[in-house]
Amino acid sequence: MTPNPRLLEARFQAAHDDLAALREALEQTIVGQKRMITELLTAVFAGGHVLLEGLPGLGKTHLAKALSGAMGFELARVQCTPDLMPADVTGSEVLLSDGQGRQQIDFRRGPIFASMVLVDEINRATPKTQAALLEAMQEAQVTHAGVQHPLPHPFWVLATQNPIEIEGTYPLPEAQLDRFMCRIDVAYPDADSLLQIVELALDDEPANHMPPILGPQRVEELMGIVREVVIARSLKQAAVELILATHPDREQGRTLAARHFRYGASPRGLQALLRAARVKALLDGRVHLDLDDLAQVALPVLRHRILLRVESELEGVEVDGLLSGILEQWRQRH
Repeated sequence: MTPNPRLLEARFQAAHDDLAALREALEQTIVGQKRMITELLTAVFAGGHVLLEGLPGLGKTHLAKALSGAMGFELARVQCTPDLMPADVTGSEVLLSDGQGRQQIDFRRGPIFASMVLVDEINRATPKTQAALLEAMQEAQVTHAGVQHPLPHPFWVLATQNPIEIEGTYPLPEAQLDRFMCRIDVAYPDADSLLQIVELALDDEPANHMPPILGPQRVEELMGIVREVVIARSLKQAAVELILATHPDREQGRTLAARHFRYGASPRGLQALLRAARVKALLDGRVHLDLDDLAQVALPVLRHRILLRVESELEGVEVDGLLSGILEQWRQRH
């Protein structure tokens, strides 16, 4: 049976309206961070994990709390420190007594079992603890004493890190960085936004929490609708070409990637690019992808998947600038 086109159109329009309402509510709460909010919603509704990178005090934690409240999901927070153990995140066994002299060992779940987990300063956690997070992000489960414990669905990790902190940190390995759908660079707000932030902060009755806008059931419905956004084969091919343009072994020495990159984006990066672009299309009120969707999500999706050559790092070359150049050349071909 062929779906009724009018019903499909109404369904997509309702999804767009709900996403727009959520974005507007977050923009009113988190002032001066429209780009960050759009990129975060893009990753979350594509089912991906997010790495937020920025200086302290720019609203990363506040945004995570507002987002979870607006979507009606539980938010758990993990503050990473060098002495944080994997069991502090995943959970541990405890000895329980039933009051009749009998004792049994029970697994007490850690904060990772929330639907949305805010991992503050993830690069302060040791590699062993980071590895425990990696399994949760990759497999949506926790293994303890040989027993697998599934995590909620949907499940998101929102991690933060300070780009200027070096001492006492453990840089995330490439394998773990690749598990994040997006790395969002949190910018400093402009003068008008700062004034608005001050006025809101001095309010006699500041809001303590974000009221629900959607609810868990509607969020899952919207994530399903995102997967129905149409991707033409020509756009899939264009996405493949963009990913290959980040590979240094193509046209040796003649491309930006060949001169500056050690490694380019992986097939996981290609999948993330298309999944994120679907959300961007729906946010813009369309049921099909276009090239602009791919271009607009490319930086947050790809910037953390690129490894620069040592010489380029020493020269101060930035990944974003190189990716912007690759994007410009890619658009000229399409």
